[in-house]
Amino acid sequence: MTTTSPGTAGRHDPLDPRLHHQVAVFARRLEQVRHTAVGSLDRAGYLLLDELQRHGPVSVKALAAALGVDSSTVTRQAAPLVEADLVGRVPYPADRRAVHLALTPLGGRRLAEVQAGREELMHRLTADWPADERRAFCALLARFNDSLESYAAGQGGAP
Repeated sequence: MTTTSPGTAGRHDPLDPRLHHQVAVFARRLEQVRHTAVGSLDRAGYLLLDELQRHGPVSVKALAAALGVDSSTVTRQAAPLVEADLVGRVPYPADRRAVHLALTPLGGRRLAEVQAGREELMHRLTADWPADERRAFCALLARFNDSLESYAAGQGGAP
């Protein structure tokens, strides 16, 4: 956070020196847990299925914009999901040459299974946390993710 007192413009408040280490440990442990979680999906697959569940059938271009990646990345990430019948290609009524990607019933069930597993994991990890601490953690993590998204957008890609 930038300070605003006179003579300190552009300087930053000192960070806890453990912050970068804790973020790195968090990322590593999350990756380890993801590989052992029941019904796990890779990060890209999960985000793609989740976006399709929330917004219904969409074009590759719209899906890419929503996920903050380019169309070729979505095409590449969707290919194994289409092959596994988790995502389908459906005709777009307004333009018969175009197709949209849509969550299949199997994809919906798989996503629900993964979401249930993740929810159970979050319950286990925070079972002894007071509700106000869980809410604060969620709010701070959302704020951190928003900052990462803004940073990535300003850099022209993911950090």
